[in-house]
Amino acid sequence: MPVTSGSGQAPGTAAWELLLPAASAPARSRGRSLRSALREAVRSGRLAPGTRLPSSRELAADLGVSRGLVTEAYEQLTAEGYLRSDRGAGTWVGGAARKAARGARDLAPRPVHARVDFIAGTPDLSLFPRAAWAAAHRGVLAELPHHALGYPDPRGLPRLRTALAELLVRRRGVVADPETVVVCSGVAQAMALIGFVLHARGVRAVGVEDPGSPQHGELFASADVGTVPVPLDDEGVVTGVLRERGLRAVVTTPAHQFPLGIGYSPRRRTELLDWARSVDGLVVEDDYDGDFRYDRAPVGALQGLDPEHVAYAGSVSKSLAPGLRLGWLLVPESMTDEVVARKRMMDLGNPALDQALLARFVERGDYDRQLRRCQRAYRERRDALVAALDEHFPGTEVTGIAAGLHVIARLPEHTGTQKDFLRRAAAAGVAVRPLSDYGSADGPGVRLVLGYAHLTPARIAEGVRLLAGGVDSRAR
Repeated sequence: MPVTSGSGQAPGTAAWELLLPAASAPARSRGRSLRSALREAVRSGRLAPGTRLPSSRELAADLGVSRGLVTEAYEQLTAEGYLRSDRGAGTWVGGAARKAARGARDLAPRPVHARVDFIAGTPDLSLFPRAAWAAAHRGVLAELPHHALGYPDPRGLPRLRTALAELLVRRRGVVADPETVVVCSGVAQAMALIGFVLHARGVRAVGVEDPGSPQHGELFASADVGTVPVPLDDEGVVTGVLRERGLRAVVTTPAHQFPLGIGYSPRRRTELLDWARSVDGLVVEDDYDGDFRYDRAPVGALQGLDPEHVAYAGSVSKSLAPGLRLGWLLVPESMTDEVVARKRMMDLGNPALDQALLARFVERGDYDRQLRRCQRAYRERRDALVAALDEHFPGTEVTGIAAGLHVIARLPEHTGTQKDFLRRAAAAGVAVRPLSDYGSADGPGVRLVLGYAHLTPARIAEGVRLLAGGVDSRAR
């Protein structure tokens, strides 16, 4: 029997044609398949709202299934709102369902379409230690007690907080009590947590470095906290501006400023802490790549000088992979309870298994080995970039300390204006970003922020050669 619309006209599709594949499913899953097929027919609009369905007896006969199977399907979908049933008047398609979106979109950031991509911020994901990580995973699954798979402490597993505290004291010179370590989903969540707590305390604006990471402003905006650009000189953020603007919080990258690449001078670090103490303020320290220093041992974190006025954030995004979404936040003791309460409300804590895995990875020395491996690779790539610039762009000034995953390069004057250079770079298939993209304009000339960590030395050389070819083609 054909299904009919509310006007009594057949819509052109027989019910058994829509549902016949479900009727031929194995007996044990036939009822579930029938319900799913009918539900999807309503969602997709193939059975339009107001369509009258055959009686259970008629549809069962059409499909060659038991009447009870059809009755159960009708009752289930009526309870869910897909169908409506009027006593004595039959079963009809309801009007509540809307067509579902087809397929799952992937909104993950994608590499730009370019022959060579010098955009900063991405580590070499091929360096991820798959074998060691898999071994740690097996070990954790074998030893983790059942109760540890319940809701975790929102601060993080005690085992991981202890391991991180020991690691950060040893490698970054922080003052770390496991009780004030909060495991979080990377530096992004750490910044958002700080933002929410500051807002609850009445803070409505924080200082951010200019130029600096655009993400800092976006993350604090999510907590309804505004940002005030604060200029930098060759020693670090200009603290006088913090006083002039009446700020009580500032976000900094003192170990290796992004994007300028400078390390804050000892004098500026002292001035910054003096400011924080004088206004009972907070310095938020983003130590995004503090482990990667190539010309000397890394300078210790600012937090180690005054843990009550500095909140320290870091993650494994540059050392392992950003997709792990694992990081840490060391907060002043006076803020700990507020941060933990907010963390509990946001997500009830990070996944327990992932935390236990990272703890084991750190405890057994695998994380230190991974850092050494990355340091060797990234030092080689930085050297390759500097050498390629020297060869193809003689007179290029590379500024900033020998650290991190990017360099700042001021190209020679003959490269022309920044606008023309960027146009020629794009035509050559090379993706680059100028320093001016990260904050205040930097005056005349071409200054580039060049990321190199994700590129092999050969790809780095090719990219610089392509850039030089674009410049030379203008001269010809």
